Amino acid sequence: MNVFIADDEEIVLEGLKYIIDWNSLGFSICGTATNGMDALNQILALQPDLVLLDIRMPKLNGIDVVEQAVSKGYNGKFIILSGVANFKMAQTAMRNGVDFYLTKPIDEDELSKAVISVRDEINDKSNQEKIYKQYKSKAINSILLDILHGTADIDRLDIKGLNLDSNLYQVIAYENYNQNYIYQTWDFEKMFRIANEDQNSFFVLKSDMQNILLLMGNSSLSKFQRLLKRYQETPMKGSPLDSIFLAYGRVVSRLSDIPLSFHDVQSLGSRRFFCKNNQHILGYQELKEEMGKPTLIKKNTSFEYARRFVKYIESNNTMQLRDTLNELSDFMYHTQSTIPEIRHTLIDIYISVKQQIMQQFPNTEIPFPPNATVIGMLEKKYYLYEIIDFMQEQFKLMMKSVGVSNGANTLADIQYYIKHNYMYDLKLESIAPLFGYSSSYLGKLFSQKGGINFNAYLDKVRIHEAKKLLKNPNLKVYEIAAKVGYKDVNYFYIKFRKNTGTSPAEYRQNNLSKELSLL
Repeated sequence: MNVFIADDEEIVLEGLKYIIDWNSLGFSICGTATNGMDALNQILALQPDLVLLDIRMPKLNGIDVVEQAVSKGYNGKFIILSGVANFKMAQTAMRNGVDFYLTKPIDEDELSKAVISVRDEINDKSNQEKIYKQYKSKAINSILLDILHGTADIDRLDIKGLNLDSNLYQVIAYENYNQNYIYQTWDFEKMFRIANEDQNSFFVLKSDMQNILLLMGNSSLSKFQRLLKRYQETPMKGSPLDSIFLAYGRVVSRLSDIPLSFHDVQSLGSRRFFCKNNQHILGYQELKEEMGKPTLIKKNTSFEYARRFVKYIESNNTMQLRDTLNELSDFMYHTQSTIPEIRHTLIDIYISVKQQIMQQFPNTEIPFPPNATVIGMLEKKYYLYEIIDFMQEQFKLMMKSVGVSNGANTLADIQYYIKHNYMYDLKLESIAPLFGYSSSYLGKLFSQKGGINFNAYLDKVRIHEAKKLLKNPNLKVYEIAAKVGYKDVNYFYIKFRKNTGTSPAEYRQNNLSKELSLL
């Protein structure tokens, strides 16, 4: 606590500094003055806890200093010193908020008792204010939790009194990015508070051990949007942003709709499993994407994927292996099955592939980790991509150990590539380097192993796809030609007739007639 001393006599002022041990009584001298006007200005500027003030001073007497200080917002304590015992003056002083009226010469014990009394009163008031703030904070926190969970009686709340009156609201949850850390590495609340000048524009609370920010108003929401833009670039390693993971709900305009934003945040908590590597943010938009393709894991899902992976490993087909892993990842992202079900399905796929490879290649030594080790490791993985990466590494190891690269496998890889890229301007010269061959060698290999040259096979694939598109009456022939990779519609007509014996228009009409005849 601080004490300010004012007396017009320098000797008396100096004596008041040392007449008692201020430090032992819990006070530090923060300033002094020798006239009333200077004393008033310093009291208002320093806001000391206690003022020891002579009643007779030049420019402004002690009573006037007290009156003006109190009228301008000072709420500290006063001890008035006077050279005469004047009852009316003492009465006036007390009426203006003075705590003690002491006469000179000052008695050390009397001053000490007065200072101790003031100190105890300040401490009592401070403790009461702390208790009040704690109860108020608990009450507000309880009300906010009710609002989040949709159980609050909004109509009966004093919205303005609780500082909840706003035009916009948004709920944000934050936690450590590294889930191995139990304790918070960076205080996101403090970071956001420093960045946000309006301290009344957000609330901080906990719900089921989850750190929550309730943002309110344009300013607070705009600052959060600027923070999101910073996350569009990968946060610098070791920076505060790199240590935090955020999930945010939709923006709502009514207090009663806050539960919608909070529900978004809760739903996003389970979606963190599907985050990409180094992804620090999940937004409510992810939930809308999720609802677009609802799928379920079936009984034969593990068997079907395992069968395909074994086939690609045996044939050394790296492209289809990679694409199927991506397909599996996408399937799991959109499934409505639980995360434990997803984990167990992926573990089942891996173990099934491993067992089939071991059965078909019993004499091949592959450094497989024990099943118990794999299960324990994959159960602890926080993200889907980590499990997929592990499966890819293991499948490549199997492929390297048992796969045999030959002309037939290379041909299968090329045919697979064509079937997925026929709509582009494919040429043997551009594809050959992808497979590590010259165009002339690859052309010969294609003809010898496939029984058809490269260009003829490409036309065959394109015409096959064109026949599917011709079933759609809304597509023009020239549009179909472009979709399957033919820039010149006349050239498309030539190739189509060569492969089917009819024109695209005739094929469409014949197909339509067949469909009508079945009605």
